Amino acid sequence: MAIYKLGQKLSFIKELPFKFEKGIQSLVEKNLKSLLNLEFIRSEFALNNFRIDTLAFDVESKSFVIVEYKRDKNFSVIDQGYAYLSLMLNNKADFILDFNENNKTTLKRTDVDWTQSKVIFISPQFTTYQREAINFKDLPIELWEIKRFENDTISFDQIQKTSAKESIKTISRNDKAVEAVNKEVKVFTEQDHLQKVDFETRELYEQVKERLMSLSDNVTNQPKKQTIGFKIDNNIFCDIVLQGKGLKIYLNLKSGDLQDQKKIARDVSNVGHWGNGSYEIKLTDLDDIDYIISLLKQSLRINKKK
Repeated sequence: MAIYKLGQKLSFIKELPFKFEKGIQSLVEKNLKSLLNLEFIRSEFALNNFRIDTLAFDVESKSFVIVEYKRDKNFSVIDQGYAYLSLMLNNKADFILDFNENNKTTLKRTDVDWTQSKVIFISPQFTTYQREAINFKDLPIELWEIKRFENDTISFDQIQKTSAKESIKTISRNDKAVEAVNKEVKVFTEQDHLQKVDFETRELYEQVKERLMSLSDNVTNQPKKQTIGFKIDNNIFCDIVLQGKGLKIYLNLKSGDLQDQKKIARDVSNVGHWGNGSYEIKLTDLDDIDYIISLLKQSLRINKKK
């Protein structure tokens, strides 16, 4: 991707390659919350002849995340990813102990949702083979490309799956380590949520999704265990919970930040709920969809990175 600076004429901005993996690691760890919305636990976590570059925790999904940095292109994302996940699931107590030793809060084993564990690989560039290797709908592995440029600019983009219809389980039946991880780790899809609800609720969701995705080219969605989150520039601006009848939509806004003339949003800042933010909207038909989208636009604007 070529980048230019605007002026009387375009000026080409050169990429400044990272000399060492440590440079990538230092940059990401200092900005882990902004880049990946993860809480930093520690660097260089050593266990059973493995050394994890960065150990992190996803507060929203209550799960551990392993982050690895690569400059060398010659590695298998599947083999290494599952090796790290297997290490985690076979040594849960060690991961919890390390969290407790490096944080002010304390975790119990029951506080962690191990089914949401995942591995993130970060590199300046991935090969075509590595990109193709993640095209499974239930793969608990993510690839992110990071590049640095001479004008003090960083690009950080997730490699999206292009045709994720097949399950990793179909090709891993002879690999005991992969099979053992897949029995415990669950990657949720839209279909997992849609198959639990009736036709009318599915239609509601598809209508809302279509409107949300059209708000900006940078809007993406991320199914999780209880919600389907919608992001703008990697920030979640709303979460949707599909119910037996209708949807619950959570706006990622602080209490008092929403302008809601019709008063249809409920302040749930002091109530336990699955989604992000302080406001909940119930949607059971399409009568109010235009007004609801206007509320969601408020959340999108505030959560969009400037």
